[in-house]
Amino acid sequence: MVPPSSSMDPSPPPSWFTPKRLLIIFCVINMINYVDRGAIASNGVNGSSETCDDKGICKSGSGIQGEFDLTNFQDGLLSSAFMVGLLVASPIFASLAKSYNPFRLIGVGLSVWTLSVAGCASAFSFWFIAICRMLVGVGEASFISLAAPFIDDNAPVSQKTAWLAMFYMCIPTGIALGYVYGGYVGGYFHWRYAFWGEALLMLPFAVFGFLVKPLQLKGFSPVESKKALASVETVSSVTDVADSKASKLDGRMLVGGDGIIGDELSKTSKSESIHNILNQLSRFAKDMKVLLVDKIYVVNVFGYIAYNFVIGAYSYWGPKAGYNIYHMKSADMLFGGVTIVCGILGTISGGFILDRMGATISNAFILLSGATFLGAISCFSAFCLRSLYGFIVLFAVGELLVFATQAPVNYVCLHCVRPSLRPLSMAISTVSIHIFGDVPSSPLVGILQDHINNWRDTALILTSILFLAAGIWFIEGFCYMLSTSLMMEVNQSLHPE
Repeated sequence: MVPPSSSMDPSPPPSWFTPKRLLIIFCVINMINYVDRGAIASNGVNGSSETCDDKGICKSGSGIQGEFDLTNFQDGLLSSAFMVGLLVASPIFASLAKSYNPFRLIGVGLSVWTLSVAGCASAFSFWFIAICRMLVGVGEASFISLAAPFIDDNAPVSQKTAWLAMFYMCIPTGIALGYVYGGYVGGYFHWRYAFWGEALLMLPFAVFGFLVKPLQLKGFSPVESKKALASVETVSSVTDVADSKASKLDGRMLVGGDGIIGDELSKTSKSESIHNILNQLSRFAKDMKVLLVDKIYVVNVFGYIAYNFVIGAYSYWGPKAGYNIYHMKSADMLFGGVTIVCGILGTISGGFILDRMGATISNAFILLSGATFLGAISCFSAFCLRSLYGFIVLFAVGELLVFATQAPVNYVCLHCVRPSLRPLSMAISTVSIHIFGDVPSSPLVGILQDHINNWRDTALILTSILFLAAGIWFIEGFCYMLSTSLMMEVNQSLHPE
């Protein structure tokens, strides 16, 4: 029998689960994710390899690099290893969100994240910790694909970009806190304790993902309704098959009816499962095609890749470069402090400025190209200076401007596609900026430094890529405004007042 329609309607979310609480919870989870990124890059956790001077006096290594005797290239690979899990899992979680409870998917991913970080804490070899870092990417994948669309749905209309800015503010802030946290724990205790602490912090949110009844994403049918309809269709098809066989076999059904019906149920169940898998794959292929032919989305992601190539290398090699160029005694604390202040102010300012300008795609491209270009000039000039204090001032200004792009670039990703494609849009964007951005940047910068053995030149070469990102966003913004203007003129000529 078909259940009454009222049973298919989604029940309202719990009264305590308000949009502001949703934002706070997601911000904390995002913060912990990036604290892990900063901690593994800190001198306290990452450490240094064994060094020997000309007299043969050797200084023992420290942290992960010292304990496992890693080269700079291997060290860079360790930073990027989590992307294997992220690359595979992000599109999968984005697609499954159409069929399964999104918060249950987040719970599964965060559980894997927690166990994998605990695995890093107990690692006994380079390959073991590299595999654990890969699995950490699965946890991030379940979260990044779904968090931003939820926030965009529930934020006040006049503050959508500002809410996104608060969420993405946790990226630089989390990395910076990770520098400080990793430097302190690794310096005063042991690098393994830093990972144990992260696992304990994330555990309540992994449990939370399984217990809470979530809000529904816009552009999606309620998961409960889909399951009810699927159950009705399956029961109907099985009943029809059984009735058909019964009429054909007539009297013989009385002898072996149970076995025959059981066989038909098993065959129908298998065919339904195969059919559902093929449908999901077909739907995923169609959605991917729509994304890849969207010129605004593709070009925006290209600029984001170039931007993230630099930011990823900054976040991993920054403390070590600062220590070697300017002989900073507490590079973790200094870089962490500057990044916390500039990350918070820059990211929130970018969101509020775009809301004040008017949250449109054309205004987002103006802010993206302008802030990135000015930030690139400031950061490049900072690494040219010999004075530590001059470097700190110019680099802080550069970070302030560069981090102002976080909300606008993700605003474009969310609003240049239809609502039902937003999780996949965010997933593919995140996968792209990592697999083509910060994943190769860490080992490539390690190779470059091994070759030229000059951290200042390495930093200048790396920073120059920000100019490429600014140019990509400027060209696309100009083309978008031009095409919009032409469309308005055509509409006016077709429909004169």
